[in-house]
Amino acid sequence: MKAIIRNLLAVLAGLIAGSVVNITLVNMGPTIIPPPDGVDISSLDGLRDAMALFSPSHFLFPFLGHALGTLAGGFAAAKLAASHQLKLAMTIGAFFLVGGIAMVILVGGPVWFIALDLIVAYLPMSWLGGKLAGGKRKT
Repeated sequence: MKAIIRNLLAVLAGLIAGSVVNITLVNMGPTIIPPPDGVDISSLDGLRDAMALFSPSHFLFPFLGHALGTLAGGFAAAKLAASHQLKLAMTIGAFFLVGGIAMVILVGGPVWFIALDLIVAYLPMSWLGGKLAGGKRKT
């Protein structure tokens, strides 16, 4: 029973760690690469309307936030888990993938970014985070 609780807490910690990294990078993006003049990115409607005006550079920080957030979350979950480290890291990737799909539905974006983001930023990065944390044990 102790291992189950520790694993649940590891997943929770992974979700929190990944979310903090993601939010930090996504919020940092517009200060480093400002949106085009007259664009309102403070609401989902404004962000959706602005997608056509963004250049590829505007998608750098959202991608980094998604990828590095998932990497950090997978790493944290695997590092803190009592067992099934890689499975728990992949669980983090699955949670964030669902969030990524929801954002695509709500906001949209160019097809190249959607494909890159959904294919590279979630499951592969959580797998890498789990591997970097030493997630090999299956006990």
